[in-house]
Amino acid sequence: MKPIKRFSPATFVVVLAVYLFYTGSVSEYDIITGSTVALVVSFLIGHWLVEDELKFFSPRRWFYAVIYGFRYFFIEETKTHIDVAKRVFTLRANPGIVRIPLEVESDYGKVLVANSITNTPGTIVVDISDDGKWLYVHWIDVSTLEDREVKENIVAYFEDYARKIFD
Repeated sequence: MKPIKRFSPATFVVVLAVYLFYTGSVSEYDIITGSTVALVVSFLIGHWLVEDELKFFSPRRWFYAVIYGFRYFFIEETKTHIDVAKRVFTLRANPGIVRIPLEVESDYGKVLVANSITNTPGTIVVDISDDGKWLYVHWIDVSTLEDREVKENIVAYFEDYARKIFD
């Protein structure tokens, strides 16, 4: 027998937050409308989006997510933008596609790692293996083909936080 669809508080919170963020208002109308939309969405698809509500509401995971966000957007992005700008002006690049072992288990963690790589200047994920254990990444400066070194240069930071947040 198919289980009855259940309400997902985690999905409700995320949908309501996104709704209020994009409306740019916390008026009574927007809170009621956003709550209605969030309620419908959380009943319809929440059970597919969040498997473990307790993991979602874990303060430790949210702490790591906030630290990751600040470090990624203010430190890692800045460093790589400067690196790519230097390469453009000096015409120094050694592009190629490298294979990187992926150890994060959850699908959300894999998406975080792949998006972080793609959003970082000089790298883009071009494929993921069928078993989800390898990423294929176009890298602006292929300085090594050794799996461990490539991983350390490109994904170690992203994967470490993806495990802390999602696994």
